[in-house]
Amino acid sequence: MSHDHPAIDASTAEHTRCGWAQNDPLLAAYHDAEWGVPEYDSRALWEKLMLDGFQAGLAWITILRKRDAFRTAFAEFDPDIVARFDDDDVERLVGNAGIVRSRAKIRATIGNARAYLAMQAAGEEFAAFAWSFVDGTPVVGDGRKALTRSPASEALSAALKQRGFSFVGPVIVYAWMQACGLVDDHEERCFRRGAAAS
Repeated sequence: MSHDHPAIDASTAEHTRCGWAQNDPLLAAYHDAEWGVPEYDSRALWEKLMLDGFQAGLAWITILRKRDAFRTAFAEFDPDIVARFDDDDVERLVGNAGIVRSRAKIRATIGNARAYLAMQAAGEEFAAFAWSFVDGTPVVGDGRKALTRSPASEALSAALKQRGFSFVGPVIVYAWMQACGLVDDHEERCFRRGAAAS
């Protein structure tokens, strides 16, 4: 099936975007404003990691469409609140049609809130921890090769698991690193390539 739809060009007329963001206005807006922009706020980084965990096995557009419902369901992804969720909360969330109703992913998010707080209590700030895996500077991809993991994502994944996190395999972690600007993987022709760092 061809993906050349001249009618969709209205959303891409002004800019050449990464291929994955060309044919959907919601993806285009996310790509232009958020994806690849360096994120240094610990709570925001944690939220995005949790959403990437929920994405496992699904298309990102599914998560993006449900993001507001996720934020409501998980108390704006406040780790202090999510860490106190109990079995009743798990059942409430499993019954919430607005989110991805995976019991394993819901339980993982609650456990990951506890792991996040344990890091904080140990004096390990989440943002500084994450950025240390790229020496504090976004890694710029070549713009041609689409990677799904890297040595840094493998190391960061292992370090997260060591701290009690789950649903943080190297592929999920790499997608998160791309989303949060630890990696600039905009395509060579994309108008956003290098823009976040300038």
